[in-house]
Amino acid sequence: MQETWRWFGPKDQVSIPDVVQAGARGIVTALHHQPPGAVWPLREIRERQEEIRTGSRSLPTPIEWSVVESLPVSEDIKRQTGDWRAHIENYKISLKNLFEAGIEVICYNFMPLLDWTRTDLSHEIETGATCMRFDLIDFIMFDVFILERKGAAEEHDAALVSEAQLRFQSASDSFKARLVNNIICGLPGAADHFSLEDIKEHLKIYEPYDHQSLSQNHADFMEMVAPFAQELGLRLCCHPDDPPVPLLGLPRIMSTEADYQRLIDAVDLPANGITLCSGSLGARSDNDLPGMMDRLGDRVHFLHLRNVRREHEDIFGSFHEAEHLGGDTDMAALVAAVLREEKRRREAGRADHSIPFRPDHGQDILDDLTRKAQPGYPAIGRLKGLAELRGLISGIQHVTENA
Repeated sequence: MQETWRWFGPKDQVSIPDVVQAGARGIVTALHHQPPGAVWPLREIRERQEEIRTGSRSLPTPIEWSVVESLPVSEDIKRQTGDWRAHIENYKISLKNLFEAGIEVICYNFMPLLDWTRTDLSHEIETGATCMRFDLIDFIMFDVFILERKGAAEEHDAALVSEAQLRFQSASDSFKARLVNNIICGLPGAADHFSLEDIKEHLKIYEPYDHQSLSQNHADFMEMVAPFAQELGLRLCCHPDDPPVPLLGLPRIMSTEADYQRLIDAVDLPANGITLCSGSLGARSDNDLPGMMDRLGDRVHFLHLRNVRREHEDIFGSFHEAEHLGGDTDMAALVAAVLREEKRRREAGRADHSIPFRPDHGQDILDDLTRKAQPGYPAIGRLKGLAELRGLISGIQHVTENA
């Protein structure tokens, strides 16, 4: 398993030298300043690679840009509107440029409008650490009583809507404003300028789309780009919905094992693969992560290893980011399944037998609490997670090899 680390570019509060000290040997990043639908110029890709190498020159072999996360899919492509065909051609040019730069693994997602969604970016837990949290009642309060989305009340359980109404009536204006800002943070590139009216207008555009139509658009997209990626020897991997349920009336099409199987069946090429995110998928109690790795592992090109603590007994509800080995996902069983898949790949002679993973998210602990890095991406919290995962991997390998 290849240890990698997500880095948000030169403005990231966690530097490349920090990553070097953490011990990761690959960087996961993107040209975050490029808007969805635009071409990623080869010159800028190479410049970013050089920034990474320069920042890790203290190593005998500087670390490399291992995985792209993400090469974004434009809303026009998702809806098949506007300049969507031109955006697909641009996407293919970007893939070609990434190939020229020697980068083979490209993560993307097909979430409409919203990317990740949380209601609290600094929820304090009993240890004094903070983490990201999704509170279902707060989200319903936003959806029904702040955004006032048409038909929202009917889409939620009536008892939960009543609870959300009581909370709304007692909440301060500052709490409501913070809740809105937290949710807007999950709108790519929109945190600084989206208003509630902007969100309503964007939601209206998606009203004609349901699970079936958006799934078909996703399949159409992969039919156009996956064969091209296959010819280049690239591996595309779709990240799951986060959280893995419909939100704000938007369809969510990558939330379960059945969703991933449908995508694989639609375009049955090795280049059409999976980013298995144990945190996103783990927010649903009906997702069997170790089983998914065993059954779909042949197409898993990238791993996000993190854990969540579900605060409910239903398929979906409130949850918060837990310690990497301390949430509801059996991380030991998942890692064991990954190592079994890697063994199969080595025996089959596959060049991609070492699957890149990163310690996804992390709790803010110690100096993280004052550094205020990208939400979910603290330095020390992720270092702790990487150390825990590294020990888990080493322990399972030792037991397996000496059995």
